[in-house]
This record gives sequence, C-alpha cells and structure tokens, in this order.
Amino acid sequence: MKIMKYIKIIILAFLILALAGAGFIIGGYFWISKGLPKIEKITDYSPCLTTTVYSRNNKVIGYFYKQNRFLFSIKDTPSYVKNAFIAAEDSDFYHHKGIDFMGILRAAIKNIEAGKIVQGGSTITQQVVKSILLSPKKSYKRKIREAILAYRLEKHLTKDEILTIYLTQIYLGAGAYGVEAAARTYFGKHAKDLSLAEAALLAALPKAPSYYNPYKHLKRAKIRQKYVLNRMLELGMITKQDYDNALKYPIKLKKMEDPSWKIGPYFLEEVRRFLIKRYGEDKTYCGGLHVYTTMDIKHEIAAEEALKAGLIASTKRRGFRGPIDHITRANINKFLNGDSKKLLEDLKAGKWIKVVVTNVEKKGAKVRFGNYTGFIPVKSMSWCRKIDPEKAPEEVPKIKDATKVLRPGDVVYASLNKIDKNGEIILDLQQEPLVEGAIVSLDPNSGEVLALVGGYDFSRSQFDRAIQAKRQTGSAFKPIVYSAALDHGYTAASVILDAPIVYRDVHTNTIWRPENYEKTIYGPTLFRTALVYSRNLVTIRIAMKIGIDVIIQRAKKMGIEADFPRNLSVALGTASVSLFNLCKAYTAFARLGTIIDPIIIKEIKDSFGREVETIRPIIKRAITPQNAYIMDYLMQQVVKYGTGWRARVLKRPIAGKTGTTDEQKDAWFMGFTPYLLTGVYVGFDVPAPMGKYETGSRAACPIFVKYRKQVEKDYPIEDFKKPPGIIMARIDAKNGKLAGPNTEESYILPFIIGTEPKEISRGESTYKSGVDIDTNQEVLKQIF
Repeated sequence: MKIMKYIKIIILAFLILALAGAGFIIGGYFWISKGLPKIEKITDYSPCLTTTVYSRNNKVIGYFYKQNRFLFSIKDTPSYVKNAFIAAEDSDFYHHKGIDFMGILRAAIKNIEAGKIVQGGSTITQQVVKSILLSPKKSYKRKIREAILAYRLEKHLTKDEILTIYLTQIYLGAGAYGVEAAARTYFGKHAKDLSLAEAALLAALPKAPSYYNPYKHLKRAKIRQKYVLNRMLELGMITKQDYDNALKYPIKLKKMEDPSWKIGPYFLEEVRRFLIKRYGEDKTYCGGLHVYTTMDIKHEIAAEEALKAGLIASTKRRGFRGPIDHITRANINKFLNGDSKKLLEDLKAGKWIKVVVTNVEKKGAKVRFGNYTGFIPVKSMSWCRKIDPEKAPEEVPKIKDATKVLRPGDVVYASLNKIDKNGEIILDLQQEPLVEGAIVSLDPNSGEVLALVGGYDFSRSQFDRAIQAKRQTGSAFKPIVYSAALDHGYTAASVILDAPIVYRDVHTNTIWRPENYEKTIYGPTLFRTALVYSRNLVTIRIAMKIGIDVIIQRAKKMGIEADFPRNLSVALGTASVSLFNLCKAYTAFARLGTIIDPIIIKEIKDSFGREVETIRPIIKRAITPQNAYIMDYLMQQVVKYGTGWRARVLKRPIAGKTGTTDEQKDAWFMGFTPYLLTGVYVGFDVPAPMGKYETGSRAACPIFVKYRKQVEKDYPIEDFKKPPGIIMARIDAKNGKLAGPNTEESYILPFIIGTEPKEISRGESTYKSGVDIDTNQEVLKQIF
C-alpha cells in the first residue's frame, strides 16, 4: 500500500511538474512571441534596390541608390551559384522547416565551450528573418524569436522564394548588397555570368564580409572559397573535376565600371530631380526602378565636347588671367610628388594637368610635372594678352615674348601638343574658363532630348544652365516677334524704316534710345533683311505697330514661360527665359506650327520590369503651318547670308537665329532642321560683359557647329516641307515689289497665297509700309 501511495505521489508530482513545464513553455512562448513582427513584411518583400538609368540605346548611364542592391533571379542564374551559398550556410535548406535543430545543438556546444555566443546555427530562413525583421544583436531570446518566425515564414513562402530574398538581401562587403551587386563589385560581371570558382568565393563572404574581402585579403578569401567547394563536393553538388577546375580557376578581381556622373552628368541630374519630384526620395533611391531616358550617348558626348571647346575658346579671346598658383623653389619638389606615370597617361589621353614653370625665356617656358620636363612654346601663348573687355583679340598684338606671360614658380594648366622625335614633351598653355554655357539638342518630331549639357564641368558646379538659368535671349527672341507680325499685316517683302527711335516710359520718366548692333542706320529695309541681319530698330517699329500684347501672347502660345516686361524692349528679348524653354518655343518652327514638350524620360519600369509610367509629350498648335514655313525660310536666310553664317559649313538646309544682349553679356544660337533642333547659350553666371564682339555669332554659333558636325552624317539631308497655301515670288531687294527687268538685286521669298506683292518693280528705291513714320526720322512714341 505504501508503495502504491508513493507511486501515486510520484505520478502526481510528475504530472504537476509536466503541467508546470508545459505552462512555463507555453507562457514562455507567448511571452517571447508577444509583439513579434508580422511575417507579411517578408512575404511582401520590397528591398531597397538600386535604380538604373538607361540611354535611348539601352546603355546604363547611371545608378541611384542608398544600398547598392539588385534583384537576384534564381531561374536566370546557374544552379551552382545558389548551391554554393547553400553548401556554405545551410546544407539542409531544402529539407528543414526553417529550423535546423542539429545545427542549433552544434552551435550550443560551441557556445558552451567558448563561454559566450560565438556561433548561431541559423538557417538561411532564419537569416532572412533576422535581416528583415529582427536586430543582429546576439541573444537567446532573439534566437527563439528568430526560430518562431522562420517556422512561420516557411508556411508562407516556397524555398526558392526564401532563397531569392536571401541572395538579394545579404551583405557581401565592399558596399555590395546581394549576389548581383557583389558579382558586379568583385568580378565586373552579372550573377548569371559567374563561374563556379567565383560563386564559391562570393559564398565565402557572408561569414565575415570584411575579414574575407578579396580586395584586401585574397589569401583568406581563397581559403574560405576552398571550404565552400569542399562542402559542395561532399554534398554531391559538383563533381571532382568541377572541384579541381574551380581551384585552378584564376581569380581576377574587377569592379564593373559605374558610369554615373561621367557621361551626361547634367542630364542624369535632371533625371534624378524629375524622379524625386514625381515619386519621392525613397522610390528614387530604393525603388529599383528602370528609367529609360532619351539621351543619345553619341550626341551627349559631342555636345559636351563642343561646349567645353567653345567656352575655352571664349576665355582665350578675353586674355590670360594669370597662373593658378605660384610656388617657391623650396616647395617645387613637394609639388612634384605626384604619380609621374599617371600624369603622362592623362596628358596622352587629352586631359589637362598642372605643371610648374622652372625657367622662362622669350621663345617659351620649361616646365616640370612629376619626374618629367616639358616645354611650352611662345606660340602657344599668343592669346595671353592682358584682359580688356573693350578690345577684341584681333585689335591687340599677339604675344611673342613668353617672359611677359610666365615666370619661374608659376603653376599653370597644360595639355599635350606632341612628343617630338627627340622625346621632348611639347605642351600648350591652357586656362579654365570662368564663362559658362549650356547646350540642348532634341528631336522636334518626338520631343526627345538627345543631349543636355548645363555647364563647363559638373564637378565644379551642379547648377544647370540649360534648365535652371533664366537669361535675356536678345535677338534669339525676334523670330517670335516676326512670326506675330506675319499674322498682323506684314509679309517677307514688307518694307520698314530703319531709323532712330526715342522711347519715353511714362511710368519711370526715362528715355530709351535703342540702336542696331552696328550702330548704323539703314533706312528702308525689307522685313526679310531685318531678320537676316537682326536689325533692332526695324524690330522695334514692328513691335510698335502690332503692339506689345500681341508679342507677349504669341510668346506664351509658343510655350515661353517668363515675366515679360511691358514695354517695347520685350521685342529685343529682354524677358528672361531658360534655354530649355526657348528650345520648346522653337519647335513650333521645326514642326510647322505645333509645339511639343521636350522630354528627357520615355519610360519607367519597376524592378520586375512592369510598366510604372510612359511619358508622352504634349503637342499643341501654336502657329499656322504657313507662318512656320515662312519663318523657317527666313531663318535659313539668316544662316546663308546673315549672322548665322558660321553654320553654312554644315552644307545642309539649316535655319537659325543668333542672340546677343546688351554689352555682350549673353550669347545665343538657336539652329534647327526638320530632324534636329539645337540651342546654345553662353554667359557668365553673374551677368558681365564677355568682351567686344562676343556675340551669338561668335561665342555660341561655333559650339552649335562643332556639335552638329559630329552628328549630321547620321541623318539624311532633309529640307523643310512647304505646306499648302504658300507661293514663292522673286522680290526686288530695294522696294519689296515683284522683281522686274530693272531689278538689280532680288530674293525669292515665300508668301501666303494672296499676300504676295502684285506690283512689278521698275528698279526704284521707294518706301512703303503700313507703319506711320515721323518724317523727322525721330519718333517719340509713348506706350500705355
């Protein structure tokens, strides 16, 4: 009986302890699992992925990211890539349910032996949970929470889905998150192109990315790589032959080149601004977007080179500002402590380098850079006159004595001219421009911006002068005025008096006396000729006749966004406009009357390739096709005979218009064909005179020409299409009548049918216009 009693007591005690234990376990489970993150955060996995930006030719031009990470695709990657990570991190991955109890036991033994937590025994599923839902802090409580969540996750996702998240999420050192980024970082290739040896090396990194970083510790990394290959062989994932070949495979570390901010940095920056404005910073830097832009890399490079060359030429026309630094002989050796080999390589690649002058004589200067010596001949300094904005370079004698330019100790920029047969390095003296500029080139048919350059050097200034800068356009605005005039009684053969004008502003009680650029009076002038030679006084008279409001309304209809001065100066381009905006207005001419919004992005897709947005430009009718064609024809005359003459070298039908503001503070050239419209702007960021004759023709047009020379051959020759309702007539240059037998000079000009002259010229020079002109040739006109 006593035995039975003891047995009952023992059983009861056991049951109580069992219940208590179960209660403790259940209570512990609820205590530990209380407040666990929702598993949906993983099942709706949305990692911080790199946004990739492409050119119109689908070449990568840049990346935006907070963490350099790309989606990893198991189906597109060799199986040995995923197997390498499984062998290294979780060999039973495809067999357990999120928790590897044997692995935990092994880790526990190791931890007991060490007296601290040194091993975790985590499965890949647990690592995914820890990475996304929990902190990396080592504790037993976190391990239990991790195990609970791993078990739950296995019920929601397939093994391959979990593995995809792991191989996308994991940090593999050197700023690379995920296998795709790591493949690019360490081997300069995509994950789908990895060899077995390379995959094994990447699989060696999760244990300690910094410790095994192959760039810093290749020997360590290869030891760990061998361990991974051994595990793969033991698990039957690879053959002995595969194993042997992988160990012999030469590891060549190479980082995939990041093109960001190298080609088209201003273009890329505008893309970045667009994305942030449209989608916010998180989506831009973590959305893994694929952004397909309109940039044509050939056009972009040509535009950058043309703008840089034009600005350098502009600064040299102003003269030499002096050395960028001056050092004493005692400090020369310190200056020369550069990488000599790299300096010479840079020179040969066309880059400028800093050199120090060691000796100067009349015929030139000896210089040093690194361990090399060079010579700058005086003929390379011919432009180095003393700066004088009142004088053009051709009005000043060229420098013929190098001692008047440089002295020993001067630090200057130099470029390679040649290395002569004796091995002497002949250099050219260079000077970085302070003057800035911009170029925008677009396809007027699609609105796609092929090239956009906002300044001389993006690393020097990120301010985009193509879009952000708003400056007076000068005569580049005149085609808008003349277009409006064609709809208000004028024709290409109208005769307008070119004579002095005095304008009094009744609000400010100031007097304005506009002049032609040449400060010459030409008398009766054809409408056509006034535009070709950019005559200010004729333009003012046209504005007086048609009215300021008509001009402003026409500008707005053509897409110009500006605060227009409500006085006659608006006709001469005193409204401040961005180059980008002016290009939009000029599309009305290139497109025979409709304007199109220039676009820099065509399409945006998400990380899975699904469409997010397709951008289609807005098209609006601004002027009639007939009006546009007449303006196109007249602006071709600007190139053939007028201020745009430098563009004749392209030997194509090109329409264009120069623009120059007072004191040559801003210079413009707008040139276009039916297939390509290009605008150029040049000027100081803080408005200042650029120098005598620094006009749109001299400062801006050569940039246009240099760029277009590089791309014109890619397009067939195409003339502007004449729309219905246009008639051509030969006109007497003196009087605007139909050319007759006594006509000495004539032009073939376009007219809207019914507006062409009817009277035949007798060769006389007469003046006839719908504008009333004061016979004293001085008009006092008060507006408002």
